[in-house]
Amino acid sequence: MREIVSGEVECVWALGAELGESPIWAPAENALYFLDIEAPAIHRFTVSGERSTWPMPGKIGALALRRGGGLIGAFPDGVFALDLDGPRTLLVDPEPGRSHNRLNDGRCDGAGRFWVGSMDDDEKCTTGALHRIDADRNVHLMDDGYIAANGPAFSPDGRTLYESDTFERVIYAFDVDADGDVANRRVFARFDDGDGRPDGLTVDADGGVWAAGWDGWALTRFWPSGKRDTNVQLPAARVTACAFGGRDLDCLYITTARTGLSAAALAAQPLAGGLFAVDVGMRGVTPYEYGG
Repeated sequence: MREIVSGEVECVWALGAELGESPIWAPAENALYFLDIEAPAIHRFTVSGERSTWPMPGKIGALALRRGGGLIGAFPDGVFALDLDGPRTLLVDPEPGRSHNRLNDGRCDGAGRFWVGSMDDDEKCTTGALHRIDADRNVHLMDDGYIAANGPAFSPDGRTLYESDTFERVIYAFDVDADGDVANRRVFARFDDGDGRPDGLTVDADGGVWAAGWDGWALTRFWPSGKRDTNVQLPAARVTACAFGGRDLDCLYITTARTGLSAAALAAQPLAGGLFAVDVGMRGVTPYEYGG
């Protein structure tokens, strides 16, 4: 297995996010958007190094691009269209009856549908689920029974969905048909104690699946067969998510967290909560946009 050590990984923004998450590359802007769930905000980082921040009114678990411009965001009270300099506009609330949950990680597919997971905000009950929100804003329950549903990602051909069950330390794979229906849920990969817990996912142009390891100090690439291929070491334990960006989609951006770490742990990892970048010698896939 190829090893990329932490010294080869650059911290491009040492912002000390409490819970950095959901990086998404905006090609038209040559910029990466990502968020902080616990200190609610959206951050923007450009290839020229410009940095911007917009505070949010509540925990925001995921971001996606929207066709026609702008972003959508997943909040505890629903999925909203975002005007970063103005009000939010509610598109749909996929979980009106699960008030103890909050929406978590999400990703769009090639048909313009937004797939978003949810989680028990107390991280105790298996009330989390995976939902598909179509462009017409109809909501479909795709899978259930998670404490925290995390990291949806799609193979380059769109026929396989990957989903992290963070607290069970499992990444599942599903078959996806043209209508967005899923079948054949199976274990794609398991994390051992030393790996931490699987969090956010992304897929490269060759079909490799990159998984962030919460409390694992690393990002791991798997072949579509589930075999481990590459391990990227980070100078922060709580690795949360990743996304390819840059003008040629050849830079892998990685978000991390500092939430819940003791003073001693923070002293040992002063870059925890930073945004990192690394050249892994591969390219990503142009991110899809929500069609609604």
